[in-house]
Amino acid sequence: MMTNLPTYRVYAAKYAERDGQSRDMFLGGDAHNSPMPMDYFVWAVVGPDRTWVIDTGFEDADAEARGRRMVRSVTEALATVGVDALTVEDVIITHLHYDHIGGFGQFPAARFHVQDREMAFATGRHMTRRAIAHSFTADHIAGLVHKVFDQRVTFHDGDKTLAPGLSVHWVGGHTAGLQVVRVHTALGWMVLASDAAHYYDNLEQGRPFPTLVDVGQVLDAFDTVRELADRPELIVPGHDPLVLARYPAAAKGLDGIAVRLDQELTLA
Repeated sequence: MMTNLPTYRVYAAKYAERDGQSRDMFLGGDAHNSPMPMDYFVWAVVGPDRTWVIDTGFEDADAEARGRRMVRSVTEALATVGVDALTVEDVIITHLHYDHIGGFGQFPAARFHVQDREMAFATGRHMTRRAIAHSFTADHIAGLVHKVFDQRVTFHDGDKTLAPGLSVHWVGGHTAGLQVVRVHTALGWMVLASDAAHYYDNLEQGRPFPTLVDVGQVLDAFDTVRELADRPELIVPGHDPLVLARYPAAAKGLDGIAVRLDQELTLA
């Protein structure tokens, strides 16, 4: 481990949930169908002098339209780990699906970090295809375009170090411009995989989540996140309720709400 790099505290905080079946969580379905709920998280990376938030979640209107259950706002979720959404200056957007960009209005002081090809994808010809566009919300994309003109969006083309010990890496697959986040922690290099792997099972079994644009890139992304993390246990999937079981609560009383990802995990 490179000792000259800062180590970050890393949190996952839950803001919403939905019921699900395993047949809907794997490309090609699942012959042994069983309940497989999905959690929705927002992540915070806290350094010695700067805090980064990863993704913005969604809001009540999105939950109602898509049949999700809000358990708290993203602002409230971040507040449980001591992060004030109103003052956050940097938000990394892993991709532009509704559940990762829909809460951008809760970050009035933030600059948003997005891959070039994700913005091109979300405003281009593929949005005329309902099979792809259904995971995007037009008002979210239009809102982010306004942020571009407000000089509040920073674009990245592939891999980029944003600060010592913190970088983004393009993987694609799930969307054209999906990026994952690599962060240096006391446990080693950790990868916040977002939707490169919705569940541990997607990654461990090599079975992609069915919402995607390129199967080969999804499978390559599995390899990439393994290469970026110091060990498999330091890959954090985007929607797995097991995240809340495997890592310690961020503070007393936050069981099932928020966890510290940079503290030693317990396999569940």
